[in-house]
Amino acid sequence: MLTQDFTLYDVICRNAQCHPNRDAIVFNDLRLTHSQFKERCDKLAAGLVKSGIEKGDRLGIVAHNSDEFMILYGAAAKIGAILLPVNWRFQQNEVEYVLNDATPKFVFAGPEYQKTVKEIAGKVDTIERCYTIGGGDAPDGFHLFETLYSEEGADAQFLIPADSGFVIIHTAAVAGEPRGALLSQSNVVYSNLQIMADDHLGPDDSHMCMLPLFHIAALSRAMAVMHAGGKNVIIERFDPELTLNLIEKEKGTTFFHFPPILQMLLAKYDEAEGGYDLSSLRHVGGLDSHDNIMRLKKLAPNVVLGTGFAQTEALPVTGGPMEERPGSAGRPTPLSKVILVDDYDNEVPVGTPGEICVRSPVVFLGYWGRDEDTAYTFRNNWHHTGDIGRFDEDGYLWYVKRKSEKELIKPGGENVYPVEVEKIILEHECVEEVSVIGVPDKQWGEAIKAICVLGPEKSLEPKELIEFVASKIARYKKPKYVVFVDSLPKTGDGEIDRDQVKKNHGGRF
Repeated sequence: MLTQDFTLYDVICRNAQCHPNRDAIVFNDLRLTHSQFKERCDKLAAGLVKSGIEKGDRLGIVAHNSDEFMILYGAAAKIGAILLPVNWRFQQNEVEYVLNDATPKFVFAGPEYQKTVKEIAGKVDTIERCYTIGGGDAPDGFHLFETLYSEEGADAQFLIPADSGFVIIHTAAVAGEPRGALLSQSNVVYSNLQIMADDHLGPDDSHMCMLPLFHIAALSRAMAVMHAGGKNVIIERFDPELTLNLIEKEKGTTFFHFPPILQMLLAKYDEAEGGYDLSSLRHVGGLDSHDNIMRLKKLAPNVVLGTGFAQTEALPVTGGPMEERPGSAGRPTPLSKVILVDDYDNEVPVGTPGEICVRSPVVFLGYWGRDEDTAYTFRNNWHHTGDIGRFDEDGYLWYVKRKSEKELIKPGGENVYPVEVEKIILEHECVEEVSVIGVPDKQWGEAIKAICVLGPEKSLEPKELIEFVASKIARYKKPKYVVFVDSLPKTGDGEIDRDQVKKNHGGRF
């Protein structure tokens, strides 16, 4: 270890030293102080090492949020293992793909996913053992999570460089297959520092961790609040009534959300005729309608709504209070150098749209096992985000659109690449051509729309095609709307003209 290194496990040790008796984790009836959290991380780390886990080994997780999820993150940080949190909304074939891609040695599965993981484990050669997580008994083929805790070796020290891999998060499928973005411990530490500075986080902060911990938005805010010495209130799965109760009980100060979470919280608040005190809220991140944001500000007068531009590969890039420059994505964060370039990587003038490129210690290490993709993304020593923006004269970034090569739809905060959905739709025997686009949606922010051409003398109901897609990939990737047309517009080289499809069918530009 270099004398300049500082890891996430160092954060945990500092908290145990500086805030030993403050709450670190709250989950259901369990409360762990920072000192107790470190103890559990130490014992789990010792047990993992005794079981054969070494630096760089991957640990898969398919589970809802829990205290054990956070403890596993802490233990992995201590010994240099790499966490592989899997989106539990995935279909079995998608989970199998992710596990095969990142080759974990152990997999931890929540009660709802143990049957799926057991079936997959026999097909992934690297998986040596399966463990429970999030409570419940151990079914056949599984070991109990708590059996990993070990007193022996709990005080051992490990020399883990800060640039060691920490977590692999699979992003949406650009070319039909998800890519695993590898983030280092230092990536997360620097991200923490930027979020702490931007949101003025400290030991008195209380994070309502309602988003799933496989998502970078939940993980980054949980880690930032932990780094600040604050408290993470872990919510197993988002429930509006439970969340409102916990905001009041635990004096919640911050959370991150995606549509329609805020709308559901406000609806439950109205249903209870204002029976909740939300005045402790201080900083809330996420996108939503102007009406919902204004309603929240009335209920929590001290709350600041944050905006920004970020992605799994670089978090955060820009940020600031939403009201500072309404409609913008804020200005570059203190540790991010951001430029906008044309198709030839020449920087464009202020006011001109260009691809958002970043240099920062928050930029990820690369895509797991995909050297060519990584080299392309990092060409000319810049991280190319695949998104288009423009700067105004005061340095605020305004989001414009996604590059065509990285066409993306975001229903409820999840990333969905059209090509992945198109690939599945074309497997249906009745469909000859298809173009999938994103359209505005009041509830989810953006919804998926499939414009299809059927084969000769073929017939198909929209509902049938929607359920066909849902049976093949995660249900959040299924189209909300299906339209059948006689033909799709083409470019000069015979490819489907996606921009014209958007114009014709109400898509976003």
